[in-house]
Amino acid sequence: MSFNSLGLSRDLLYALEKQFYTQPYPIQEQAIPEILKGNDILGIAQTGSGKTASFVVPILQLLQSKPIPKNRHINTLVLVPTRELAIQVEKVFKAFSSLMEQKIKSLAVYGGVSINPQMIQLQGVEILVATPGRLLELVANNSVFLTDVSVLVLDEADKMLNLGFKEEMGNILKLLPKKRQNLLFSATLGSDITSFTDVLLNNPVKIVIEQESQNLDLITQLAYSVEENRKGPLLRYLINTHEMKQVLVFTSSVFRSDAVVNKLIDNGYTATAMHSKKSQGGREDALRKFKNGEVQILVATDLMSRGIDIPFLPFVINYELPRSPKDYIHRIGRTGRAENAGTAISLVNEEEKHHFGVIQKKMKKQVALIPSDEIDLKGY
Repeated sequence: MSFNSLGLSRDLLYALEKQFYTQPYPIQEQAIPEILKGNDILGIAQTGSGKTASFVVPILQLLQSKPIPKNRHINTLVLVPTRELAIQVEKVFKAFSSLMEQKIKSLAVYGGVSINPQMIQLQGVEILVATPGRLLELVANNSVFLTDVSVLVLDEADKMLNLGFKEEMGNILKLLPKKRQNLLFSATLGSDITSFTDVLLNNPVKIVIEQESQNLDLITQLAYSVEENRKGPLLRYLINTHEMKQVLVFTSSVFRSDAVVNKLIDNGYTATAMHSKKSQGGREDALRKFKNGEVQILVATDLMSRGIDIPFLPFVINYELPRSPKDYIHRIGRTGRAENAGTAISLVNEEEKHHFGVIQKKMKKQVALIPSDEIDLKGY
């Protein structure tokens, strides 16, 4: 199937072509026509499945036929769990809108930065991408009004509920008109999501994209059994021997992220950390430098990974294992995206071996542990 068959306008087909979208992914193929019909959507799809474009494209088309709202009365509200994801989603709206004859203004708002510039920039905005806390602050300051919202999108709703946004989302829903289109996207369909969708969605079209196994098949998984005090040298050894020009390293804490970065820098590598203790400007700068190739190694925590979207990322390394198997799959899914192969490597100490076994059982895939005792790490 091609984008031509999805009922899109000439403007958007041109924008898709210029953005190098050649063929719709399954989530786009199924969601776009239903959104254009005005149906509520419950979309279950992994990160990297083409989910963002599946709602960005039809929303832009729907807004072309709607009158421009009163100033500060937005048409479309997209709620996301993190600042990085807010920036990423809004960039997609902007990329498509900039190629259309009718320009539609979008804006991302989030905490961790001054609220005043965002209050000013809300002039004339039709599409607002927001984290819940900052949105409620802007509403309290009469900087934005939600009474004319016609489309509500909840992106990565599973993560939002896990991070404790449920109360804030409840407060936001009270401010929205009852008659609206609701689009909810989640990586999983747990009990929390089910109970929330029962309240939020009206006779939704349910779209489930099974993509985990497909993604995992594109990823070569390696694991090394290593003593904790040899993890740092082994990490640097692997970066050298695999000639990694761009690698994302995951740790389980802010402290460990900074410690790993400092050791890498001390050994002559270009590296930077991305975690919740960094300022928003610091996070954006770290991600920009990593994407542009100015920095070879980005060390991140799980929460921050939600905004890291790089189609051709070749390597991911788990310096420490995550708490849950789902987070493991999400981590290694940063590589092997958009039909490009990738390599994921885990460094597993003695205490982590049992947990690594649980992870393998959950993802239904065996990864042999490679002994590292005999690897000469002198000089690393």
